[in-house]
Amino acid sequence: MAEKPPTTPRPDTIAAIATAPGRGGIGVIRVSGQSLPGFAHTLCGKQPLPRVATVANFHAADGCTIDSGLLLYFPAPHSFTGEDVLELQGHGGPVVLQMLLARCLDLGARLAEPGEFTRRAYLNGKLDLAQAEAVVDLIDAATTAAARCAIRSLQGEFSAEINALLEQLTELRALVEATLDFPEEDVDFLQAADVTGRLERLQDRLANVLDRARQGRLLQGGLHVVLAGQPNVGKSSLLNRLAGDDLAIVTSVAGTTRDVVRSTLQVEGIPLHVIDTAGLRATEDEIEKMGIARTWREIERADVVVLLVDARSGVVDAEREILAQLPAHLARITVHNKVDLAGRAAERYDESDGVAISLSAKHGDGVDLLRQELLRIAGWHPAEDVFIARERHLRALAKTCEHIVAAQAQLTQLELFAEELHLAQSALSSITGEFSADDLLGEIFGRFCIGK
Repeated sequence: MAEKPPTTPRPDTIAAIATAPGRGGIGVIRVSGQSLPGFAHTLCGKQPLPRVATVANFHAADGCTIDSGLLLYFPAPHSFTGEDVLELQGHGGPVVLQMLLARCLDLGARLAEPGEFTRRAYLNGKLDLAQAEAVVDLIDAATTAAARCAIRSLQGEFSAEINALLEQLTELRALVEATLDFPEEDVDFLQAADVTGRLERLQDRLANVLDRARQGRLLQGGLHVVLAGQPNVGKSSLLNRLAGDDLAIVTSVAGTTRDVVRSTLQVEGIPLHVIDTAGLRATEDEIEKMGIARTWREIERADVVVLLVDARSGVVDAEREILAQLPAHLARITVHNKVDLAGRAAERYDESDGVAISLSAKHGDGVDLLRQELLRIAGWHPAEDVFIARERHLRALAKTCEHIVAAQAQLTQLELFAEELHLAQSALSSITGEFSADDLLGEIFGRFCIGK
């Protein structure tokens, strides 16, 4: 029986290495496009069966074997991208994978752009925009809690909440538009349609979704915490205590830390990016000056500054100078360290200029109080149903809230009321991509890795 002649894939067929760079036991190349059985036949000499792993040799143009592995074929529309998809699983060496990718390009595919596979999944209706972003959030998850939230968003839970809100908005808009179309109807629209009650219920649900999304944003991005203070107040000891490891050198010599030392740890599933910095003081040492300059740069980028002072002396003029130079918007905690030497108990208390915590970084007393205070500043509260969210999601939800509030103020002006509802719906629908500008899509998918 004669072999089936291969078919040429269309120009929009894309290919990329889908596994991480470097050496590994298995490497995967993904191909997506139209009419790929012929592509696979040319590459492997076999006609692929849908959703069946087939042992195959991958052939070069001269018939030599490039690699041996598995061929998987997912016909459209039942694939990740909604197109025909091939997955070529071979050995995970960078040279052999590049050889196999080059062969795919020779057969008419082109190299995929970053995020192009997931973008095609979105454009072909396999994922909405929030689910597409959750793909990267799952890959980038730094904690177990973040990974669990990302998979919930990928499975559509976040999108379902957004769609439920959109449905409420649509129903309300339909009532308003009907009244505008038939003004002669002698009906008290506001009372009969329970517009006030509908708006209140919509606001309550929107506030709940926004709160859960903010929690998810924390799980994704974490909190950036800078440890600052004079030399030898115990910043490095506190970093080591928080991290549970000897990351920073600790000595009694002032100025030991001359550059920033970073560590990421988890508290209640939230990544805390803790940065130990050079002691802030006047110095003629050029290297130490450079470290101090970097300290101030880190403070400018921080979410929270933890100012350490010696519990035996408290806040003195040097600390007051540091406090005066901190950005006004920046959250801060004053930590009185070395309570073991001062004969004081570990505790949290309020001061005239903020919150203070007394602790011992050396022995660990009171360190949990600091962890809990950082969570409080972050606005975290335990929740099992939070969503991984991005800054654009939070902005869209906040914008929706603004338009709903504006609509409430226009209840007696139905034309303006209807317009505010329309703007709220547009802002909300941008989350799932029901309404999305092309430049927004380019920005979102451009952040993906190639092969995803």
